[in-house]
Amino acid sequence: MERLAEIAHRLSAVGGVVGVCLGGSRARGTHRPDSDFDLGLYYRPPLDTPALRALAAELTGEPTEVTEPGGWGPWVDGGAWLTVDGHRVDWIYRDLDRVHRVWRQCRAGHFEIGAQPGHPLGVYSHSYAGELALGRVLADPHGELRTLREQIRHYPEPLREALIDNARWETPFILAAARKGAARGDTFHVAGCLFRAVGLLVHALHAHDRRWVLNEKGAVAAAGGSAAAPADFTGRAHAVLSALGTTPETLAAALDEADALAAEVCRAVGR
Repeated sequence: MERLAEIAHRLSAVGGVVGVCLGGSRARGTHRPDSDFDLGLYYRPPLDTPALRALAAELTGEPTEVTEPGGWGPWVDGGAWLTVDGHRVDWIYRDLDRVHRVWRQCRAGHFEIGAQPGHPLGVYSHSYAGELALGRVLADPHGELRTLREQIRHYPEPLREALIDNARWETPFILAAARKGAARGDTFHVAGCLFRAVGLLVHALHAHDRRWVLNEKGAVAAAGGSAAAPADFTGRAHAVLSALGTTPETLAAALDEADALAAEVCRAVGR
């Protein structure tokens, strides 16, 4: 999109906006022709949302909803969905001081998992760091985003160890807990436990390779390319989730497969 640099420059002039970063598939070069342009608006309060609304209306030619910070939940924060010159352009707020705080946690081997609409596995706090590491800075008048991005490019070993350790204890724990639901034919409970277990393995495999994972979309397929992934990890993970059935016998069989897959992953990432 030819106007992207211009839009980013104008956004960076809005009160509170420190810089603008292109994220998502467009930044990583994995986009399709119809993929959105995700623009991360890194800000410090107070954010001049009236100015953002005025700019959005100018770019789209009509009044456009632009949220206040926090309008989309505790982790996605807020922003706007625009259509500019026939392209979908998303503005997504990121509180820069919070990003700095998350990065300090990453270097200390700590992470949080926050509930967030649209993210069934929850938002892992270190995704904030990953977004900047994998993004492309478009506007950065004071150089703060580029400086932080350069630091984040080096995946912290304490975070790597924490994610692997978390998967190694929680995955067998949650699969064992699912056995009680399986005995009652409780597909809902078992499905939730299996989804969580696969998510833990995905994060462990990415961490093993020192790769950032940002959300659930495409994460299982990407984890299958890890150096530590068992053969056909992606196919096996999807098979576990797709053939649960509703009887104690079928649910137990799915958990048997999940236990085997989890054990292989945990052995591999533990080396």
